[in-house]
Amino acid sequence: MFKRKGRFFLLAPNNGKLRFHSTSLARSAPETLPHPRDHRATLLDPCTHLQSKGANFLVPKLCVLSLLSCKGVSTIRQVHTLIAVTGMLHNLYVVNKLLYMYSYHRALKDAYALFGAMTERDPVSWSVMVGGFAKVGDSSRCYGTFRELIRSGAQPDNYTLPMVTRACRDTSDLQMGQVVQSVVWKNGLSLDRFVCAALVEMYARCGVIEDARQLFAEMPDKDLVTWTVMIGAFAQSGDADESLELFDQMRREGIVPDKVAMVNVVHACAKFGALHKAREVHNYIRMKSITLNVILETAMIDMYAKCGCLGSAREIFETMKEKNVISWSAMIAAYGYHGQGRKALDLFPMMLSRGILPNKITFVSLLYACSHAGLVEDGLQVFSLMQNDYGLEPDVQHYTSMVDLLGRAGRFDETLKLIDHMRVEKDEGLWGALLGACRKHRNIDLAERAAKHLLELKSNNPGHYVLLSNIYANAGRWEDMAKIRDLMTKRRLKKVPGWTWIEVANKVYRFAVGDNNHPRSEEIYLFLRNLFEKLELVGYVPDTDFVLHDVDEEVKVGILSTHSEKLAIAFGLLATPEGTCIRITKNLRVCGDCHTFIKFVSAVTKRAIIVRDANRFHHFEGGACSCGDYW
Repeated sequence: MFKRKGRFFLLAPNNGKLRFHSTSLARSAPETLPHPRDHRATLLDPCTHLQSKGANFLVPKLCVLSLLSCKGVSTIRQVHTLIAVTGMLHNLYVVNKLLYMYSYHRALKDAYALFGAMTERDPVSWSVMVGGFAKVGDSSRCYGTFRELIRSGAQPDNYTLPMVTRACRDTSDLQMGQVVQSVVWKNGLSLDRFVCAALVEMYARCGVIEDARQLFAEMPDKDLVTWTVMIGAFAQSGDADESLELFDQMRREGIVPDKVAMVNVVHACAKFGALHKAREVHNYIRMKSITLNVILETAMIDMYAKCGCLGSAREIFETMKEKNVISWSAMIAAYGYHGQGRKALDLFPMMLSRGILPNKITFVSLLYACSHAGLVEDGLQVFSLMQNDYGLEPDVQHYTSMVDLLGRAGRFDETLKLIDHMRVEKDEGLWGALLGACRKHRNIDLAERAAKHLLELKSNNPGHYVLLSNIYANAGRWEDMAKIRDLMTKRRLKKVPGWTWIEVANKVYRFAVGDNNHPRSEEIYLFLRNLFEKLELVGYVPDTDFVLHDVDEEVKVGILSTHSEKLAIAFGLLATPEGTCIRITKNLRVCGDCHTFIKFVSAVTKRAIIVRDANRFHHFEGGACSCGDYW
């Protein structure tokens, strides 16, 4: 990346006349084309100046500066004509800048016509053309121009290769991305910082995290952007622990994060769900005096909400100097995660009173909150309000929320009517929501209908297959359950193992069902047996309906007793002082028996227990759950 600055005179059309403008020229090759600068005019006689001594030397620079002053395509075309008149269409430097300006203003038809007529091209010409198509999302022509470059025998450079790689990133075209990487290796650019950073980002966006990780590890010179990309990639792929470890490594290597990097770190904390880590990151932002903006603060609202601390989320929300519609939507969603639907709805009129109009995300958050709090009538009103008062057409996310809302309430006739009258394409999420409602109400016929659509969509989500097999198991249809399991095997789908994490003394521990790996396992199991005896005295009875195996009742009770949630809570009770709140995170939906178990534990031990599962938060205290058993 380089810049050259100097004082020149600028030739530009104005009301049919030519004017000379005094300005500075800055030439650079950024990822995205820069905005033309505003220039103040000084009137001179162009003819006199062009005929003066040294005019031939100045003409290319004057042409370029004229182009930089253009505000639109029509002006560029006028300057294009002047360039032709002055004979500068044979000057590669001038033509490249003309090509650049057409591309910047998205006039790709003009740019490509000019490009096709060029008798000489250099790496800048190719880079501008490839980047221009990439910028407007025309990946087909971007790839075509890149192939033309390779066939011409020209050597792609570290401007063109990142451009085409970013096109692969934006379209998640892994196959083309791998072709580009082979070209990178052949041209000896595998260690170039800009090229490697683009490849890392492409692989990360395509979800090929291991390839991204390997490239990142081999990079000799990692900049802040690349660190930021990798931190975000790990968080997005569900490996938040690795993401936060990378953040710590970045700091150890002396890289100071900016606001963009911190947004990714905060997002990773939200995924990780550990409150102590969220507070650590927040303290780091304060300590480094990183300037807060609406994007970072909104991310922090989401982080605290997903780490189970609504109070801190609301505190950040209240102290924000600027709130936009995303900030309000994030706070509404936060109450929705925690089952506080009324508080979520109360925020809506407050938002309107501040002059903030809702968008589609706002209504997704409101419908989600209604669904998880059982506010069916309110949800129906919100759905109607969205269309009739704000003119927003519902998309598949809104319909999915409505299917979830009505299905949870067992209102299947209305659910089916809504689905039948949808004007948008139905996706896996919608049929999955219906399948979940069928599990809750044990509606096998409708579950089979939802499953049929999921199979037609060739769903690769093992959770859908597991859910249907569980519905069959609950109904005692073991043969049908076995068929679904066989189908999973044929499609090479594996059930996601259940894990539970718990925070103790600023450290996170992980448990699986029947786990014996913890150093205090023997103590945990002994404590758990004693705890079961106390709970049974006050009325707890294991619900073996949640053991989906065709085995004896005694075996089912044994399986239930070693669920990962129970092991994590037993360890928390052992390892923390009395009165301490216990926080656990489950990667799957908490089972019904564990939900009942935790209610009894909160009453007997007088502990508050906060559980984050795959769908929502449950706050247990005094034998009751914040969800009101509606989940």
